[in-house]
Formats: sequence, C-alpha cells, structure tokens
Amino acid sequence: MPNKLFNALMLSAAAVLAPLGGVDTAAAQSCPAMRKINVGVSVAPPNVVHTSPYVAKELGFFAKRCIDANIIQFEGGQSQTSNVAAAQGSAIVSVSDVSIGRGLKVQQIWGLAPRMPQAYMVPAEIKAAADLKGKRLSATGGGVGGFNWRMGRAVLKSAGLDIGDAQFIPSPTAGRLPGLVAGQIDGVALHPEDVFLAKQQKASLHALVQLVELMPLYMFNAYGASTEWIARDRALLRDAVAAMIEANRAIYRERDKVVPVIVEATKKPKDAVEFAIDSNIKNCVWSVNTGFDPKRTQWSIDNSVENGDVEAAKKPTVEQVANAKLAEEAMELAGGRVTIGNCTE
Repeated sequence: MPNKLFNALMLSAAAVLAPLGGVDTAAAQSCPAMRKINVGVSVAPPNVVHTSPYVAKELGFFAKRCIDANIIQFEGGQSQTSNVAAAQGSAIVSVSDVSIGRGLKVQQIWGLAPRMPQAYMVPAEIKAAADLKGKRLSATGGGVGGFNWRMGRAVLKSAGLDIGDAQFIPSPTAGRLPGLVAGQIDGVALHPEDVFLAKQQKASLHALVQLVELMPLYMFNAYGASTEWIARDRALLRDAVAAMIEANRAIYRERDKVVPVIVEATKKPKDAVEFAIDSNIKNCVWSVNTGFDPKRTQWSIDNSVENGDVEAAKKPTVEQVANAKLAEEAMELAGGRVTIGNCTE
C-alpha cells in the first residue's frame, strides 16, 4: 500500500500521543544516538492491559536502551491500519496467528499478555449463553473478524449456537461500555476497568463468563513485527521488547509507581484502574518473561483453523507464528527468567 495512503489511514484511525514523560536525560547522554520506533496499542484510548509501552516510556526503560519510542493508538488490534503498519514495518503492533495464516509477512516477537483479562458482560435477563440467541452482540474493535466478534462467536458456540443466531453490532471500541449500559447491545467483552465502571453505572449487569475460563489457551495479545524488519534490525526490536518486559515486571512489583502512568494513559478513573491492575496481577494477565508457550500458540492456531479464520491448507506452524528466540534474547537482556507470585509466562 502506498505510503500516502498509509499516512492518511493513520491520521484518520489512529492517534499519536505526546510522551507522558521526557526522555531520561542521563540515559540519553550515554547513547551515541536515540533509535526511533513506533509502538502500537490496540485500542484508543488504551485499556489497562495495553499500557506496558507507556510504563516503559515514563519510567525510562526505553531511554535506558537508547530508544525513543513513539506510541500510536489503533482502533482495534486487527484493524486495517494496524495490519498495514505491521506489514510495512512502520510499527510493532499486536499480531495474531490469523494474520500470519492469511499471508501477512509478520511474526510475533513477544507475548505482552498471554491470558485474556476480559469478562463477557450481559444484562440481568441473560442467565446462560443460550439466552443470547436473537440478541445484539458487540463487534467493536474491527467488526467481523475482530476480537469482540470472535469472543461473541465463542460464547455462542459454547451453547451450540453460531454467529447467525445473534446480531453483531459494529461500533468504535469506545462504544463498548456505553452501548451495554444503554441497552443497545446485550453482550460484550469488557476489560476489568470497564467491568468496574459498568457495575457502578448499572448494578444489574453481570459477567456471563470469564473469557480465560472459556478459552484458557487462547493467545490474547502478542507484539509482532514484519519479517523484513526482524531481519534488518533485530537489535532494536530485541531492545524494545526488553524495555517492555521490564515495564511488565514493574507493574507487578511497583504498583504505586505505575498507577499514575496508567491512569493518564487510559483516561480512566483511578479506582477503576487500580481494580484492573489488581485483577490482571492476580490472574497473571501480563507476561513476566517471553509470554510464549508453544502449547498456547498451537492451540490458538488450531482454533483459528477449526473456526475457518485460517484455511487448513495455509495453517502456519508454531515457529512461523512466534519468534521465541528473539523473545528469549530480550528476556535475557532484561535480567533472565523470573517468577513473580504465580506468574511464569
């Protein structure tokens, strides 16, 4: 796709944020040059789970490694602009096995958040997945084929229903919570901070299922880059991942320090952000190491083929999807493998 078209898409569908904090001056002075990189986040504004790049930037983990990171917001991890950025090597972004199976020349380089943090939220009258028949379900974050569409499909499937048994309503990701509260939709995957706010605004809303319980091996969020970029500048990608591994570990270990950063990035109330951080920490949502497990990657690939998202003849291998070696190099640079509480991925 021509660069002009890409730039236009970026301006219309993504927002480039100003840095939350300045570059670490001492770190920058020891660098021969600051290396620039664009780091995408999957939602505008980001959910709490997506804020590792902001923490890495604000706490100086990028600057320490001579990286000047520019954070870009996309309207859905599998949106057109996100896929274009991945394919062109314009940014590291969330990359799925589906994109790779469909021919996008990219690879996952680090699992930011292997486990899903979301609950599938519904109004009081929905007691079981079978009750979703004929209801209006969210298709935010990419429409058909996007994350919420896939999660709605999985919940329907658990009751023996398929996508034709419900109506999927597309909208911007910012419309997820207000749409549910206003009764415009009857089912949506909400992140913990939005679950907190939903219950505040309408106490009768409840979680039909925690998505990680429905699909425990689903690979939720992994950063990826074009294969050409990996070959051309592996060191930059490795160092950027190492900085974000340090950021994830800081979220677990230095909660009070990261709360203000995450509140500013998400534009959500502090109590909702703290609820989400505690929920994500308890459930080991953020990775503390590479974020990769071959069993998780294989299950996700098999699930995509089973659901028809990837043609069986084009089914990628685990090695084609996840560049575990690059992630391991970054992990070693960040101090090696660690365990924090019960969290090991």
